[in-house]
Amino acid sequence: MIEKQISGSVLTIWLNRPEVRNALNQKLIGELIVALTTVPDGIRVIVIRGRGRAFCSGADLAYMEQLGHYSEEENLADALRLESLFAAISRNQLPVIVVAHGAVMGGGIGLLAAADIVLAETLTLFAFSEVKLGIVPAVISPYILMKMSKSRAYEFMLTGRRFNASEAKESGLVTVTCVEELLEGVLNQYVNELLSASPDAIARCKEMLQEVSDRAGQVDLRQYTARMIADARASEEGREGLTAFLEKRKPSWFKALPNDETI
Repeated sequence: MIEKQISGSVLTIWLNRPEVRNALNQKLIGELIVALTTVPDGIRVIVIRGRGRAFCSGADLAYMEQLGHYSEEENLADALRLESLFAAISRNQLPVIVVAHGAVMGGGIGLLAAADIVLAETLTLFAFSEVKLGIVPAVISPYILMKMSKSRAYEFMLTGRRFNASEAKESGLVTVTCVEELLEGVLNQYVNELLSASPDAIARCKEMLQEVSDRAGQVDLRQYTARMIADARASEEGREGLTAFLEKRKPSWFKALPNDETI
């Protein structure tokens, strides 16, 4: 269902059901959760990709048919399990990059919305196809609304229409679009940027962004953000970063991919 590949400090998780365009089912969801929550020591960047012609076509049809026979309690448990997959991406201490191509439909868009950085090949097509099936994109909606402008989310979710990579980028869902030939180079550039940053600072930054988003409008937000920067400045990597800057050298955590390395 998934394939894991480690290259230096980078873990690439491949969705590996190309015969069904990497459609999500219980087994694939479970394997993704395990892979994202049991990352080997030394890994500093996670990349999620898809084998075959499409990144992810949404929920597997056989899986959807099975859910139709579940009780309300069973359906609730299954939905919570799916939500835990998106949380494992969004709340992961490591930066997560998703590389999309071909097609990304339904729940597959949730993988993009939960990620930190999304690269998409220019011919990629997207759709919130749930309304066409008489259901709603409920579990992924909080992640979508954290990434995508509200007006575009309404349009895309209510119509279920297909939209292209340019529209996905304009809406905030996708970070960068590029032609297939340039995709690997762009991915390597982002990985190198992340490897040059402090792992501790990245983890703190992800926690901070999540908390600030969750606490928007709350009166204690000023205290929280002030405490975050104070703790970061006093941390071991915070002191090392400042010292390295003043000494005009690379900090101890700095890494880079070899020029011929592919992810």
